[in-house]
Amino acid sequence: MIFGSNVGTSVTNTIVSMTQAGDREAFRRAFAAATVHDMFNWLSVIVLTILELSTGFLEISSEYMVNAMLDDSNNQTEALKNVGGHSPDLLKPLTKPLTNLIIQVDRQVLIGWSFQDEKYANVTSILKTNETYLLALLGEQGLGWSDVALGIILLVVSLVMLCGCLIVLMKILNSMLGTQMAILIQKTINAKIPYVPWLTGYFAMLLGCVITILVRSSSVFTSTLTPLCGTGLVTLETAYPMTLGSNIGTTTTSILASFAADGQYLKPSVQISLVHLLFNLAGITLFYPIPFMRWPVGLAQILGDTTANYRWFAGFYLAGMFVFAPLFVFTLSLAGTQIMYAVLIPIMILGLIVVIINVIQNKRSHWLPHFIRDFSFLPLWMRSLKPLDDLFSQLSCCSKCINPPELDSNPDFQDLRDVESANMLRFSGNHNNEKTEFHHINHMGEEMQVLVNCTPGNQEKQRQETEAAISRQEA
Repeated sequence: MIFGSNVGTSVTNTIVSMTQAGDREAFRRAFAAATVHDMFNWLSVIVLTILELSTGFLEISSEYMVNAMLDDSNNQTEALKNVGGHSPDLLKPLTKPLTNLIIQVDRQVLIGWSFQDEKYANVTSILKTNETYLLALLGEQGLGWSDVALGIILLVVSLVMLCGCLIVLMKILNSMLGTQMAILIQKTINAKIPYVPWLTGYFAMLLGCVITILVRSSSVFTSTLTPLCGTGLVTLETAYPMTLGSNIGTTTTSILASFAADGQYLKPSVQISLVHLLFNLAGITLFYPIPFMRWPVGLAQILGDTTANYRWFAGFYLAGMFVFAPLFVFTLSLAGTQIMYAVLIPIMILGLIVVIINVIQNKRSHWLPHFIRDFSFLPLWMRSLKPLDDLFSQLSCCSKCINPPELDSNPDFQDLRDVESANMLRFSGNHNNEKTEFHHINHMGEEMQVLVNCTPGNQEKQRQETEAAISRQEA
């Protein structure tokens, strides 16, 4: 569950990146910055799950740390409970009054159900009784709706509020990023530490950790970072260590909360919170210190390029990685461990083989037989997203989003990383249709070509300026 929570927490910034789908280049950068968090979490989960099942090192390490931290003395237990009970929280004082007006949950019922306490065996609702709040009017004290129905209502409302808040957040950030602010951010965040530039990433990691501890949410921090990357103010290489630091910072919440557990639940609570911390530290150790092992950056760049070319891919990625893939693995786990391994291991081996072949094709293609030096022998639908793109392009509801007229009128645009380059290519490719005139001016024995765009609004003004320039050169 801890591993899954790490994967699930990165869905927020992925949704934020989709709000920038209107600009192809900004969408490329924003989606790459969002998915670098996903790729790190997924790679860490895959590697560390295999390692944990084989060796149990997270369980053993966390148990050793807990035994070293805690003993049976009541003084130490009470001290830890005081730390956990008075942990700082900057957001709860702002949000708690509003949430109490909507819903109030009885935590004792949840704890009783989780430990199968007979005292709560006949309790049918987790809502507090004898309290006044909105959902109490709809629950058992009011209209008699079940907790499931109330949960669905809360889910829909929360998703709508989340998307609305994220869109407003992006708009506010874009409005605040004036010229001076943009220059300041570029100079500070993307700057390298003099003489020891290799320490810059670790400083960015520390910065992400501290900010996340202050706001008590990695989603808030990474969701704020994503639009900054989309506008080009923060590079992907800078955002990656900041995201890793955010992963560490978010573990402090569970650690502090675990100190407030009672009696027999104190050690298990502290241990599972330390597992969360060790998981992130182990993932960072694997995929950051050695530059070659920073695979999440490369994978995120591939996803950003793919999504910029096929914008519908963002929705498929979101549904596949955060809905269908977890449900698929969960369904297999219900069938039994042996069946799950029998299905997942061949899939992972096949995927690894494809990745290795792809890398060799790009780096050392002469090592491979001629027929496998590219994937042209496969059907088009197995090696390209173009058939699906053509299918979606034929749908009237998707064609405008998939093929914006200002960028997709020229097929070469999908290979360009710079929007300005795309506009230049489009301008030069359509100059005959826009009544563009070329005037050649001789100056110092060299021939210069001046491009004058004779649009209806400024045609006469540009013609006068050009004629004046020719007259000066002739004089």
